[in-house]
Amino acid sequence: MSTEPLRVLFATPEAGPFVKTGGLGDVAGALPAALRALGADVRVLMPAYRGVATKLGAVREVGQTPRTAGAPPARILEGVAPNGVPLLLVDCPAFFDRPGGPYQDEHGADHVDNAFRFGLLSRVAASIGAAFSPIPWRAEVVHANDWQTALAPAYLRYAPDAAAASVVTIHNLAFQGIFAPGVVPLLGLPPESFSIDGIEYYGQMSFLKAGLFFANAITTVSPSYAREIQSEPLGFGLQGLLAGRRDVLHGILNGIDTTAWDPGRDPLIPSHFSATRLEAKAGNKTALRRRFGLDADPAVPVLTMVSRLTDQKGVDLLLEALAEILALPAQVAVVGTGEPSYERLLQTLAKRNRGRMGVLIGFDEALAHLAEAGADIFLMPSRFEPCGMNQMFSQRYGTVPVVHATGGLADSVTDTTPASLANGTATGFVFRAPKSAEFFEAVRRAVHAWGHRELWMRLQRNGMARDFSWTASAQRYLALYRDIARARRTVPAA
Repeated sequence: MSTEPLRVLFATPEAGPFVKTGGLGDVAGALPAALRALGADVRVLMPAYRGVATKLGAVREVGQTPRTAGAPPARILEGVAPNGVPLLLVDCPAFFDRPGGPYQDEHGADHVDNAFRFGLLSRVAASIGAAFSPIPWRAEVVHANDWQTALAPAYLRYAPDAAAASVVTIHNLAFQGIFAPGVVPLLGLPPESFSIDGIEYYGQMSFLKAGLFFANAITTVSPSYAREIQSEPLGFGLQGLLAGRRDVLHGILNGIDTTAWDPGRDPLIPSHFSATRLEAKAGNKTALRRRFGLDADPAVPVLTMVSRLTDQKGVDLLLEALAEILALPAQVAVVGTGEPSYERLLQTLAKRNRGRMGVLIGFDEALAHLAEAGADIFLMPSRFEPCGMNQMFSQRYGTVPVVHATGGLADSVTDTTPASLANGTATGFVFRAPKSAEFFEAVRRAVHAWGHRELWMRLQRNGMARDFSWTASAQRYLALYRDIARARRTVPAA
């Protein structure tokens, strides 16, 4: 048996700290490092967006890809991320060196050539898993993430020299990469791929469906979400395919970067604290109130929400319950961007409730850390949440979460009940239906508990004792990689 480390290519459209729009960026910045710590030879592949190579520092060219009908030629650059993980960049300036974000232009519209941009990324990922890799290193497992790289398993299926096994991770099934069927030949896929047993999806082509159909394994970011997506409404049209592949569908709860999120040494917060020094958390609450213009009232808890301002995140539930929440009494601080109507309404309400409510439209990492460290209670009323990370950050920072029982929120927060208090597992407050009345009742319970100091400190310490590191999840991924790589090697050649 070979003792060489398993070679894994982690293909992603974003990775922290270089480019991050959501949870995927956090995962791609932390999971590969955790896998390397377990002995796997993991390398991250992502696009060379504007400025990424400069942030990376020293890079060298290690390979090239030829021009195709749908994409210009590209170089493959290699460098090392700050956490020591080798980073491969698809350097195609025509596709990736442009203003705006990874998926949208500077005006918020989707890049019109996204099918070809991420088709190139997927094709490069698959080629590195082929017998004749364009770089000196060849992957035994290609791990695709979300729709932007989910075409890689399809390319591996139709490549004559494909050697790697593949896994695709669903971070959010609502985004599927659906395009007109005319792009299929330009992406270099054969006509037979465009069928119900392939990439066809209600007359269109879907990157994500391709990955779900052709990958050797499918993962998603929490056990509850893996169950939820096998039926309506959270299956988003793919529930039949997912239910049919339930034997290779695995729910693995995300971890968090416990080095970046450590209240004892976080450089982004003014006052460091721990489970044995909870009194020092108060300095962050003072700074948070100052930042949001909230009154310095020691008899009132501060509730924060850091989120995209969309229906999915339950912003409407917060708005419907807001007057009752403020009357408990409580103070509310909101950070985020999203639907303009929500942004405007929240800002109007903050002006109307000066001293009791603050809103900052936008996002920066330091503000997110302060919101977690300074709050008493964190609000996550999401209608659905594949995993979520803020509820984990909150518990690590002694900030008690209020969450809807869905996806990773249900898997990582234990409701406060007499039984969970007795056995030491209570870490938050959970409501079962996405309705404003149920949300408010959970908030009311949390504010009531905050008023009982000893009880509240028990909840804080319970949460801070939870292990949300990537180690356990990385072990599960590594075991899965080994299984599918072994099965791939035992399949006879066609």
